[in-house]
Order: sequence, then C-alpha cells, then structure tokens
Amino acid sequence: MRIGLVCPYSFDAPGGVQFHIRDLAEKFLELGHEVSVLAPADEDTPVPDYLVSVGGALPVRYNGSVARLSFGPVVAAKTRSWLSAGNFDVVHIHEPLAPSVGLIALMQSEAPVVATFHSAQLRSRAMQLGYPLARPGLERISARIAVSEDARRTIVEHMGGDAVVIPNGVYTRVFATAEPAERWRGTPRAPTIAFLGRLDEPRKGLAVLAAAAPAILDVHPGARFLIAGKGDMSEARQLLGDRAGALEELGPITDAEKASMLAATDLYVAPQLGGESFGIVLVEAMSAGASVVASDLPAFRRVLDDGGSGFLFTTGDPDSLAGTIIGALADPAEMERRRAYARTAVGRFDWDRVAARILDVYAMVTEHQTAEPRSLLGRLFGRGDGR
Repeated sequence: MRIGLVCPYSFDAPGGVQFHIRDLAEKFLELGHEVSVLAPADEDTPVPDYLVSVGGALPVRYNGSVARLSFGPVVAAKTRSWLSAGNFDVVHIHEPLAPSVGLIALMQSEAPVVATFHSAQLRSRAMQLGYPLARPGLERISARIAVSEDARRTIVEHMGGDAVVIPNGVYTRVFATAEPAERWRGTPRAPTIAFLGRLDEPRKGLAVLAAAAPAILDVHPGARFLIAGKGDMSEARQLLGDRAGALEELGPITDAEKASMLAATDLYVAPQLGGESFGIVLVEAMSAGASVVASDLPAFRRVLDDGGSGFLFTTGDPDSLAGTIIGALADPAEMERRRAYARTAVGRFDWDRVAARILDVYAMVTEHQTAEPRSLLGRLFGRGDGR
C-alpha cells in the first residue's frame, strides 16, 4: 500500500506520538509498503528519509502540555503538494483535532482517512473549542483508532461515535535482548531506581519521586535514583537537600541507552500525575525485565493488568510511593513473580501485532471507501448493525 502518515507535533522535540509514528512507519517499510510521513521539523533537525517537513513549529499550550505545532498558508501549500505527490491509498492522521498540519491534511485529503487519537482528557478545553471548527473535516474520517480505553472515552465524550482500540506499539524484542549497562546495575545494598521523562513538566511527577526519596534512603541509604530526560531538576535536588547526591542526572539518553538502563535497573518508576492515555515506557520497562512501580492512573492500571505486571501506588502521594518501593525491594520473590507475568503480557503490545491490526483497518477503509463512518465502525467492532 501507499501510506501517508501525518504527525501534528514537531520532530524537533520528539515525544510519544512522534516515536509511535516513527516506529509505525519503519514497521510498514519493513513489511514492504510505501510510506511517507508529513510533520513539522526545523531545517537543521535530523529526520529520516521518509519524512517530509512542513517547516518549523511554534510552541503552543495544548492539552495540558506545550506542543510544537505548525499551521498557516505555507503549511497548507506543502500539505497539498505532499498529498498530490503521494497518491496515497490511505492517509493516517494522528491527533486530527490538534491545530496543526494534521487538521489541514484532514481537510484536503481525497484518499480514505484513518485517524488515531492519543489524548485522554475527559475535560479537554482544547477539544471542546476545536471540535466545532474541525467538525466538517471529521466527517471525512473513515475509521477512528484510540490508543487506549481512556483515549476512546475522550472521543466519545467530545465527539460522539466510537473508535476501535489499538494500543501503542513497542519493539519488545529490542528491550528483551538489551545488554544491561553495568554502570546502572543495582545491588542489594545500592538498588537503582530509574525515572524517564521531561524533568520540568510537573505532570510527569518527578517532584513526587523526589519527595518520596528521603524515606526510601532511610531504609536503603545506598539507593541510586537514575533521572533521564531533558529539563532542569534543581527543584528535585532542593527537595532532597544534603541527600541530593542520590539523584544521578543522566540528561537525554538514546534509545539504546534507554534499553540498557531499563535492563539494568531494579525498579522503573512512573509517578505521572495525569494526562496519560497509555504509558508506553511501562511496556518498554516490562519488556526489558525491570520491575515497574506506577501511579494508579486508569491507563497505567490497564497496562499493568491492575498490578499483575507491576506495583501501583496512590497517584501524587509520596508516602504511598515510598512505601510501595520499600515493600517491593523487601520482597525479591514477589518482584520476580510480577516480572515473569509481565514478560508474557507484553506480547499484545509488540509491533508485529499492533501493525497487523492497523493494516486490517486500512484494508477495510480502502475496500469500503463509500461506507458511512458509523457503519464502518460497526464492522470494526464486529457488529452487523453498524452501531
């Protein structure tokens, strides 16, 4: 197939959506399809050969974060040229309500459109304001995908209708076969506890982990906290005072370094406060063999099978986080039991399965280009009545 993928967010500062689109494109190329990705990116940003840039992006507050988005007449002209040159069998737009290139592509595409929704915010002011403007374009969507039940409920709340749930993908074998980095390997006296995320974005929860660290250090004085990601962690250091040396700032790390870190660490901690629709790094950590401790957000509970694959603590509560980490480290047999369960559970998130399910959606929309969207959703859900 000739597949066009559209990313609303800039590849200058890649995040979960960009990584999802990158991996999906490379999986499709591996399977022999023709793929092109349209996305914002500055001229000096290194991008893969299959990516076509619409130019630079502007930082805009969107859905509880700061996203780098592109819009305007120049972006519209480049999008039109990309669609014409690509002659795609299907155009797959991610986050089509974001005020960026995806919304422009939605308005212009003459090929069948599949839309994936990643956000999970039931009270999203951005979606409430954007939906009336985007409604004419949304009628062009032949099939909707949500990356989680939480993202699906966001669609139902703000747009009506429904979506088929297909999770984010992970190359699980890459993490399962990663060589543990000795410099990040923990010991019984000095366990390693890892965090990965944007350090200065409050909803990622670094402050919760930092506030929990003193109680953990009281029990495990040699514990090391591996903090990876961009941003300033001075606030986290202030919370620990004279024990701030336990925080090891790794800065941004490569994909290979991330896999090696997750394979070596004793615990991976996901202390996010909200706004998470999936939790892909949890799957990466599980695949690498790390024990996972996560806030009990609905999306994380689902990924961890309500604690079967990892440990859950009360969201935003440093005492609960500290107690959960201390309890996990005190019971190595229970940690191994949950890791063993996780190793079998991650298969449903592997790109082989995820890409195959997305291709099934593509096949359906191209076979039934004239089908009404609700009727097509009925087919996706296996319901003959189309509801």
